[in-house]
Amino acid sequence: MSALELVFVALGGGVGAALRFVLDGLVKARVTRFPLGTLLINVSGSFVLGLLTGLGEAGTIAAPAVAVLGTGMMGGYTTFSTASVETVQLLRSGRTRLAVLNGLGMLVVSVGAAALGLQLGRNP
Repeated sequence: MSALELVFVALGGGVGAALRFVLDGLVKARVTRFPLGTLLINVSGSFVLGLLTGLGEAGTIAAPAVAVLGTGMMGGYTTFSTASVETVQLLRSGRTRLAVLNGLGMLVVSVGAAALGLQLGRNP
């Protein structure tokens, strides 16, 4: 990877993080009992990363574009650490069912979304 590609991956990460911040803020303004914003972000990001990876494997988009958009942008957009903290916060506040739904549900749905995106990307 060239230095220029590395700069673009970093810029993509910044754009992804900004997108996450905006989307999460919009959702939190409407839904406060459950971290729906993080769920939507991680599921949609998993799908997009799977799609980009599949498109890259199929030769539809170039490897540098997969790096910038996938590793950079989707890496900055998705957030495992926030999902983990929010799950612990739900547990600590006594909302055990919501914590389990958040933690396990996000994992299952995100992996499914990534698999779907990968399949669609490989077979455009």
